[in-house]
Formats: sequence, structure tokens, C-alpha cells
Amino acid sequence: MRNRRLTYSLLGVAAALALAVGVNLLADRVLNAARIDLTQQRLYTLSPGTRQVLAGLHDPITLRLFYSRKLGAEVPQYGAYAERVREMLREYVAVSGGKLRLEFFDPEPFSDVEDRAIALGLQGVPLDQGGEQVYFGLSAANQADEERNIPFFQSDRERFLEADLTRLIFELSNPTRPVIGVMSPLPLNGDPRAMMMRQPALAQPQVVMRQLRESFTVQDIAMDAQVIPPEVQILLLAHPQNLSDQAQYAVDQFVMRGGKLFLMLDPHSEMQATRPGPSGRPPTETSSSLPRLMNAWGIEAPSDQVVLDLRGAWRVRASPTDRVQAVDYIAWFNLQGDSVNRQEVATAQIEQVTVGSSGYIAPRENAGVEFIPLLTSSAQSMVTDAAKVRTDPSPTRILAEFRADGQRRVIAARIRGNLRSAFPDGPPPPAEGQERPADFPAHRAATEAPASIVVANDSDILEDRFWVRVQDFFGQQVATPFSGNGSFVVNVADTLAGSDAMISLRSRGEGQRPFELVDNIRRQADAQFRQTEQQLTERLTATERRLRELRQGTGGEGARNTNQTVITPEQRVEIDRAREEIANTRRQLRAVQLELRRDIETLEFWLRVFNIAFVPVLLTIFALGLGWVRSRRRAAARA
Repeated sequence: MRNRRLTYSLLGVAAALALAVGVNLLADRVLNAARIDLTQQRLYTLSPGTRQVLAGLHDPITLRLFYSRKLGAEVPQYGAYAERVREMLREYVAVSGGKLRLEFFDPEPFSDVEDRAIALGLQGVPLDQGGEQVYFGLSAANQADEERNIPFFQSDRERFLEADLTRLIFELSNPTRPVIGVMSPLPLNGDPRAMMMRQPALAQPQVVMRQLRESFTVQDIAMDAQVIPPEVQILLLAHPQNLSDQAQYAVDQFVMRGGKLFLMLDPHSEMQATRPGPSGRPPTETSSSLPRLMNAWGIEAPSDQVVLDLRGAWRVRASPTDRVQAVDYIAWFNLQGDSVNRQEVATAQIEQVTVGSSGYIAPRENAGVEFIPLLTSSAQSMVTDAAKVRTDPSPTRILAEFRADGQRRVIAARIRGNLRSAFPDGPPPPAEGQERPADFPAHRAATEAPASIVVANDSDILEDRFWVRVQDFFGQQVATPFSGNGSFVVNVADTLAGSDAMISLRSRGEGQRPFELVDNIRRQADAQFRQTEQQLTERLTATERRLRELRQGTGGEGARNTNQTVITPEQRVEIDRAREEIANTRRQLRAVQLELRRDIETLEFWLRVFNIAFVPVLLTIFALGLGWVRSRRRAAARA
């Protein structure tokens, strides 16, 4: 009997093992591509844009992954990343319906495979001082022998893996690109004077221009152009400072003929303010506006007011005389959450956009156009005179004077509707020394179909320092975004061009995930601290002035004797009262700082308790509940 039970037990174990192996083999064949993505942003799921690009492939594309296994053996981080790249590429091949072919190569030192990787433009990186090169890049080619590559998969760009892969495939499958004209006095393509000024970093083009060139044919338009070339489909007009009537007419007629306009005004251009002008010094006038066009199209865009926002304010270095090392600069802030319109295609998946000294826009009364906000400030905002930010951009002073008014301001919006020309009487005469082109188009008084334009009252969205870090990696410039400005600009251009396949890709995983509750507590306490500090400074200044007057005998009854050096008892009482007031105010200041730290530390403590204890407590409750249910069932069964 005992032997029979043992035999049955061994057979049961063997059957269970066989079942487990069979299930695993079946799952490996049938469910090879199945996966569950539990991340909030679904970073491991192919987006609809990728699937749309792959479904639209007409000709086959060959993908060649060059990966040195020695790199993964020496640096495990790259080994894990390489496995993710391989799995992602296999997923692309599975979804492509046979249009993608995938090849893997391990380039050994001094081999033909290494020579091929170099010929394809991949980046070799020395692994040790011996000079041995390792590779981790991708090359792709279509039937026309057009090639694109990713020279080296940077671990810093792992969040953007899908965007980089899909963009590479999209470029090979769409050789004809829309034409975007760029019209701006800003050095978006780099400052040619930078090398002479020994500032080589300023000679590099802004990263957003490189991104635009990946998807568009970019054509520079002169600031004094009388006609926008007919092949231009989208016009990016950034910071149009002192734009002539002739150039404004060219922009007006471009829109009247059905062209798509992306207009970026600015009450204070931080990019222009930090770069030398023709005289060698930064210009004093840094605002731009187009009142004639804006009024005709029903848009209000003040050029003399800057939006301040406490919610997403940047932390910047305080002045050496400040009592704290960092302070919120509320003229530079991140737009997150409900500040980004999730209902619009261009901004639906953008986590964050950063602006610097931006203005606001609003529809005029009876404008008759559809006004759709894209970027909006929070309710913890106000507006201030742009001259204050331009002439004295002190973060401490601006924060101390801050008083949120509860209103939200639109910083960027999409405008759609039938527009009338800002030049109802026809084109202005040519400027002195100019001649009208022979192919000058006929005047149009209005659009034939609803026009589509996007207006933003901040051109600093384009500047690198507000959204991306650029690092040199063995001679290769690697850009790592920390905000979604580049995605916003390219997405808007894609939307205006009518291409939405790539929009769901660029912004995947780009946004920071700030500790919003802690940040709000810190910002509110910091704002209160700055206001109290300003009051203290004002009281201290007034008291010191009064003290000098008392010692010199120029205050109160002593004003009759300007040479008085003896302090009277009344003056001594007044001085003691002032000193006591200063001490009380300083105690209040310290109390604000103490409460700031106390609130944050208390919140962090309870968050740690929650993170550490929540799951064990939940499992314990579940186990106790399950045990109670079982005991009740057993009792019921006995009864």
C-alpha cells in the first residue's frame, strides 16, 4: 500500500513537471509576443503612432543591430539595455507584417564586421585603455539604398527608444518631407560670431532645429522677405522684432493663401538678452509683437507684461547676500498637468513644457475665431511689468512681490477660422532700395478656407537651456531632454503639416515626475519667507536710517541741533524699541524657515511609512480576512 502511494506520488510529480515544461514550451511559441505593461505611461507598449508607421510600410527595410557582447559583460547596465533593444526590434518585426528584416552582428576587434560597422557610420567606444572598441548601434536601409543610423544607443536616451527607432523607420519610408520655413532674428542655427568670441557652444544650432530637420525640409527665410516661397507649407516665425510692413504683408498673404503659421512672440527674449548684439553688448530691447496682424486676426498678445507662476517655478541660485542658497524664479516655470491641453493632438502626451519670461494671449471680443488653449499657466500666477524682469531680474525681489490673483493665462493656443487680411488696401510700397519681385502674387483680402495658426507668447521655448542637456560623447553630441519643448515644437509643426503618425512618440517618457505635494508646500513657505524677508529688510533699512538721524540729532526735537552727539533718553527708548522690533521680525523669519522644514519632514516621514508598511499591512489584512472566511466555511461545514 505504501509503495503504491509512493508510486502515485512520483507519477504525480512527474506529470506536474511535464505539464509545466509543456505549458512553458507552448507559451514560448504561442505567446512569445504577449506582455503586460503596468507602467503608468505604458512605456513598453508600441504606441498607435508606431503601429501606424509600420502599417504604412510599402517597401522592405533592413535593420542591422551591431552589439559587442563584451560591452554587456563589462557593463551590465548596457547588457540589460541591449536585451530591451533586441526585444523591441523583434516586436517591430512582428507588427510590420514582413516589411522589416532584422539582422544581428557582434563586431569582434579587427574583423570584417567591425569594418562594416564603421563604414555604416556607427560609433566605436573604447572599453579600456588598450584601445579595443565596442559597438552598440543600429543601421537601417531601404530598397533605394538610403541609410539612417543610430551611432550608439546611449543609456540616457533609453526612455526615448521607441521614438528614435520609429523616427528612423519613418524617415526611410517617407523620403519626401514637408517644407518648413524658419524666419527669425534669433541665432537658432548657431551664432557665426561665437568662434571669434571664444564661445564655441554658441556656434552650435539649437537642438530643436536639428529635430525639425529630421522630419522636415527646413528653409531659412530672410527677415526682409517680401514673399514667402510657394513651396513653404509651414512658417515658423520666432521673435519677429521690428518686422517691416513689407515682411508683415508677406506673412499675412502666406496665411491668406492657406499657409500654416507657427508664430512665437515674446515680451522678453531670454535668448536675445544673454547674447551680444551688433555693438558687442546684449540689446536693451528684447520684446517682439505684431499688433497689426494680431488685431486683424482677433488675438490679443501684450508685449509689456510677463506671466509669473509659482507652481512650476525653477529653483535658481540665489545671490551671495541671500540667507538661502536657492530660490524660486517664478518668471521661469514648467507647465505640467492641467496646464497642458490633453485634448489636443499636438500636446496630448506631452508631460511638461518649460517657458522663460513668457507673455500671454487671449481672443479679442467678437473675434469670430476658434481659440483653443494649448499651454496655460496655473491659478498660482500673476502678471508683472516686463520692464521689471528685463532691467532687474532679481529672483528674490520678484518672489517677494508675488501675489497670485487666481487667474490662468493662455501662453500658447491654436487659432482656426476665416481670417481677413491686415492689409485691406493691398500691399505696402517696397522699402527704399527694394524692388518688388517679378512673381509677386496677387493680393488676397481674406482666406478662402478656415486658416490654421498656432500662436505662443514665448520664443524661449526654442532655447536649449530650458529643456535639454547636450553632452559630448566621444565627439558625438548627445541631447537628453528634461522637458518637452522640442516635442511641442515638432508636434505643432507635424499637426500643421497634417502628419500625426509621429506625435505619440516624441513625448513618451520625457516629462519629469516631480513630488508635487512637497514642492507645493516648499513653494508656499518659500514665498511667505521671501515676503517676510522683504518686510524685514524694509524695516531694517528704515530703522538704520532713523538711528542715524537720532545719533546726528536730526530726528524729533533734536532737529534744531544738527551737531548733537548725546542720545537723549527718549531717543534711547526709541532705539531700543526699534531693535526689539527687528529681533521679533527675525524670530518670525526663523519660524517660517522652521515650519517649512517641519512640514516637509513630516510629509516625507509619513510617505516613507506608507511606502514601507502599506503592502505588508495590506497582505496581512488580506491573509486575516482569508483565514476568517475559511474558518467560517469550516464551521458551516461542520454544522
